[in-house]
Amino acid sequence: MAVQLYSVRGDCTRDLDGALEQVAKMGFMGVEFAGYHSYNGKARELRKKLDELGLKVAGTHIGTASFRGDALQKTIDFHQILGCKSLIVPGDGDFTHPEKSKALAETFNKTAAALKPLGMACGYHNHTGEFKKDNGTTYWDLFAQRTTKDVVLEQDCGWTAAAGLNPVDLMKRYPGRCKLVHFKPTVVRGDQNKKAILGQDSVDWPAVYAACCDVGGTEWVIIEQESYPDEKSPMECTQMSLAGMKKILADL
Repeated sequence: MAVQLYSVRGDCTRDLDGALEQVAKMGFMGVEFAGYHSYNGKARELRKKLDELGLKVAGTHIGTASFRGDALQKTIDFHQILGCKSLIVPGDGDFTHPEKSKALAETFNKTAAALKPLGMACGYHNHTGEFKKDNGTTYWDLFAQRTTKDVVLEQDCGWTAAAGLNPVDLMKRYPGRCKLVHFKPTVVRGDQNKKAILGQDSVDWPAVYAACCDVGGTEWVIIEQESYPDEKSPMECTQMSLAGMKKILADL
């Protein structure tokens, strides 16, 4: 189980070492980066810190530009030092463009082919916009159909639920491609008594977890906390969601 560090981005900006120490102390086994802050260009120093804390790198969120031209080799070199195998794009405007989306999918195919011999992979992370349709088919489905099985579909199940779709259905549609899955606590409209904390929100997480195990090919469950109820801090809410996830697992 890992945490997407965007959950505590303010803490990371102020003191990345301190933030890493706190999430390690909570009991997370890994982290997914969303920027390297004080460690930009300092892969060896960051790897040393992670090793000291016993943290693995589940993945990273980076831009598509990191896959193009000479940037790809620099991206590979940096992340090989970190031991990061999954390079995930958290959004690209071309994804929902009727024509550019085709070229974007091909960029991912070419990148995946270059990464595979290195034991690495690239992928894409959804929000809600990816479920807009082009001639009756969602852009998410089009991307999945246009890319090889080596391209990771990092489903953010919270955003999927917010879009009115069932995360389990999408996992079953593309088995083995959800190497990384975001467990983002989400309150859908009409659930006024719910809170955006895992186990207190609107998503059927036991069913999602079962799908991860049965069909998703999931290696990392990644908690991402973007809402902070009851005036709790990001760190406090992240810890509450981790506790909620542990209870979900214990009740299975």
